Amino acid sequence: MSFLSTSLARVKPSPTIAVTNMANELKAAGRDVIGLGAGEPDFDTPQNIKDAGKAAIDAGKTKYTAVDGIPELKKAIVAKFKRDNGLDYDTTQVTVANGGKQILINALMATMNPGDEVIIPAPYWVSYPDMVLLAGGEPVIAEASIQTGFKLTADQLEAAITPRTKWFIFNSPSNPTGAGYTAAELKELTDVLLRHPHVWVMTDDMYEHLVYDDFEFATPAQVEPKLYNRTLTCNGVSKAYAMTGWRIGYAAGPKELIGAMRKIQSQSTSNPCSISQWAAVEALDGTQDYIPENNKTFKRRRDLVVGMLNDAQGISCPKPEGAFYVYPSIAGCIGKTSAGGTKITDDEAFAKALLEEKGVAVVFGAAFGLSPNFRVSYATSDDALTEACTRIQDFCAGLS
Repeated sequence: MSFLSTSLARVKPSPTIAVTNMANELKAAGRDVIGLGAGEPDFDTPQNIKDAGKAAIDAGKTKYTAVDGIPELKKAIVAKFKRDNGLDYDTTQVTVANGGKQILINALMATMNPGDEVIIPAPYWVSYPDMVLLAGGEPVIAEASIQTGFKLTADQLEAAITPRTKWFIFNSPSNPTGAGYTAAELKELTDVLLRHPHVWVMTDDMYEHLVYDDFEFATPAQVEPKLYNRTLTCNGVSKAYAMTGWRIGYAAGPKELIGAMRKIQSQSTSNPCSISQWAAVEALDGTQDYIPENNKTFKRRRDLVVGMLNDAQGISCPKPEGAFYVYPSIAGCIGKTSAGGTKITDDEAFAKALLEEKGVAVVFGAAFGLSPNFRVSYATSDDALTEACTRIQDFCAGLS
């Protein structure tokens, strides 16, 4: 009998972290590697937020806090949901955790029973299916193709729902595609959910503020208020405020669910970092002026990457509405052989050969549930992106 839990056999390590680690190891060995796998902004945390963290230390706010968040942060979250999304919550409906990831796993651990199903549109963030498996549930993958802009249709959602469905996990703008659902597109999905009152919505809005052109963000409970009492609206400060290392995620939803999530957290990590919580208060309540400025940079980088990748032979790259990822198709490269002699049988082979031959690290599409594609994070400098895309063009030109 194995000493390790049988539940552990149901999950796998994060492929995105694995790619980043591999790129770092090659760099440490002296290789010229450009990493496009990390899902975090390259901007520094804004100064007012850092100052708030320092002030918290100086004021001695370094003790345990309430299990799922200080009252001041919960009030800031309530104000944020009202200001940005038109959603009314009170502080008893809010929970704060050690990053957005813990919010999601707390909700799943608090609600899943054996045999429960969770609908996950693909391409998906790599952790969604494994979180469901770890919580004892069964992920049901509904593929959204490049033909629909990587967005799930109402018919696809309807077809995926069964009597065992407990949650629908929704992410817009999306990691890995950057695809964002308009309010009208989202309304088509919420109309389906209204016909199935046993299905709850877990909406991951982490990239809410990272949107471009004329796209306007919307979230399910905002679009369809009738879903308010069975929606967990999840968010965090990691992406918009460049606070990935501070580890603060939050959510709002029905009191019973929030209480159950609090119970899970009380017996696992207990409270999030006290200093990070005070910094997050400033992030939400303080100036938001740098967000549109950062978005101008991200938009420029998106347009650069999309243009250069579409000039690469065999690659087709849609222009996404938000986040800082693109998800190009390599359908035109499959079956060919690289200049280094690697047969491109699938997107994993493509990504490995690209790293080995050209020193560009990307994440292969199978990790996100839809092939043949790969994910590029353009949260890095223009120079690095230009060089990386030039190398990708050269790699594709060498395929035969």
